Amino acid sequence: MNTPISLPAEISDEALNNPRSRTAFRTVKLLVGGYVAISVLTLVAVYLLRDDAGLVTDTVWVRGGIVVLSSLLMLAFATGTTRGRRRAYLRLRIASGVMVVAIAVLVALPGFLPMWMRIEQTVCGLLLVCVVAIVNGRHLRSLFATR
Repeated sequence: MNTPISLPAEISDEALNNPRSRTAFRTVKLLVGGYVAISVLTLVAVYLLRDDAGLVTDTVWVRGGIVVLSSLLMLAFATGTTRGRRRAYLRLRIASGVMVVAIAVLVALPGFLPMWMRIEQTVCGLLLVCVVAIVNGRHLRSLFATR
C-alpha cells in the first residue's frame, strides 16, 4: 500500500516572472530580509549588553536565538517560494502566521520581556504581518494552487 505521492505540475516561468508575482516576491524577500537583519542586530545587542541584568535576561538570550533561527528559516522559505517551490510557499505561509501569533502573545505577556525587546519584537511582528498579507493574498494563492 505504498502508493507514490505525485507532485503537482511545475509553476511556469511565465507565471513566476509575471510583474505581479515578481513584485510580491521582491516585497516578501525585503520584508523577511528586514526581519533577519533586525533579529541578528538584536542578538548582537544582547551580547553587547550581556552584563546588564535588567536589560538582558536568560529569556532574552533564548528568545533572541530562536528569533534568529526562525528568521533564517523564513528567508529560506521565501527564497524557495520565489523559485516556484510549492512546499516552500506553504511553509512560508504557516511559519509567518505562527510567528505573528507567537510574537503577539509574547509582547502581551506582562514582564516577560524587557521593554526594548518588546519594541523590537513588535517591529518584527509588523514586518511579518505584511508578509502574511502578501503570501495569503489572492495572487500568490492562485499562483501556488495545485491544479
